[in-house]
Amino acid sequence: MSQPAHHTVHVNLGSRSYDVLVGDGVLQNLGQQMVTRGLPQRVAVFTNKEVGAKHLKPVMKSLAAAGLKAVAFEMPATEKAGKSMKAAEKACRDMVKAGFDRKTTVVALGGGVIGDAAGFVAAIYQRGVPFVQLPTTVLSMVDSSVGGKTGVNLIPEAKNIIGAFHQPRLVIADSKTLRTLPKREWNSGFAEIIKHAAIRDAKMFEEIEKVAKRKGDLAALIARNVAIKASVVEADEHETSGLRALLNFGHTIGHGIEAAAGYGKLLHGEAISLGLVAAARLSVRNSGLEAAGAERIRDMLARFDLPVRLPKWLRTAEIVKHLMHDKKFDAGKIRFVLLRDLGDAFVSQQITLDQIKEEIEELRR
Repeated sequence: MSQPAHHTVHVNLGSRSYDVLVGDGVLQNLGQQMVTRGLPQRVAVFTNKEVGAKHLKPVMKSLAAAGLKAVAFEMPATEKAGKSMKAAEKACRDMVKAGFDRKTTVVALGGGVIGDAAGFVAAIYQRGVPFVQLPTTVLSMVDSSVGGKTGVNLIPEAKNIIGAFHQPRLVIADSKTLRTLPKREWNSGFAEIIKHAAIRDAKMFEEIEKVAKRKGDLAALIARNVAIKASVVEADEHETSGLRALLNFGHTIGHGIEAAAGYGKLLHGEAISLGLVAAARLSVRNSGLEAAGAERIRDMLARFDLPVRLPKWLRTAEIVKHLMHDKKFDAGKIRFVLLRDLGDAFVSQQITLDQIKEEIEELRR
């Protein structure tokens, strides 16, 4: 079978290097791509009910056509139920009952919840087995499927607090799957795309604008974002130098808002949108970002119907309580990502909790 046209982004991590294939229809070549890379022939495919109904059949067909023996398992779809120790334990039990050993490939078919949870299962099952990501949302394609972060939550204490770095062996981002996304999910993913433009690629705002008007090349935009994520991961795979922290622009306050709202009330991208607005304004006040830059970020978020004003029912004290559990605290100091200019981000430890509280209040106005 001929391969559909696609973009290939190589994530260069030495012995843990892998390719991200982005294009329309590339999922049909999953099996052959796995065989080419010498991955184990027994395959455990994890998905959820909704995604499975839309995309599991062609995945299983492709695996079978390549001579791979696959079994599909269902995981909960929600952040609360899907990214939990209970769900991870059940997934491991399901694999044991099905006779999977160390010569197994785990495949995650779905959005960020499935990718994070199944990736965590791959990291801990038999002390680690190969893992393939098949992201089906904008958010998971440009963010969570690349970089090797896997994990589950401790609700209500903290998000992604239990996890492991476990790089995938292959990522296939089929932009065709995005046609089935609900509009709200589609919009949510663009918060991360706008974040990437803000921290590393100001010219990408023009391409985002084209896609917003349904005139741009979506696969090319996704590949451009994957390349940004890959470059940061290559430079700081395990978050030791601080460079990877740049990807947290908007996430300190955003994660606090997401947790305070109750997981599922706001989509991840919706909470991050509010965090981006706040972080941009803090950048204007503390690191020289021009007000026009902050407005451009805010306006682009609004183009995708993402929230730019904090709902009145979310209390500042509750947001701050959750924010304090965030992994971005270093020896009691907040590692807060600011912008000097669009495309020029850095990590600061000069932002105080009082400033964050003030900015959260400002988000209401």
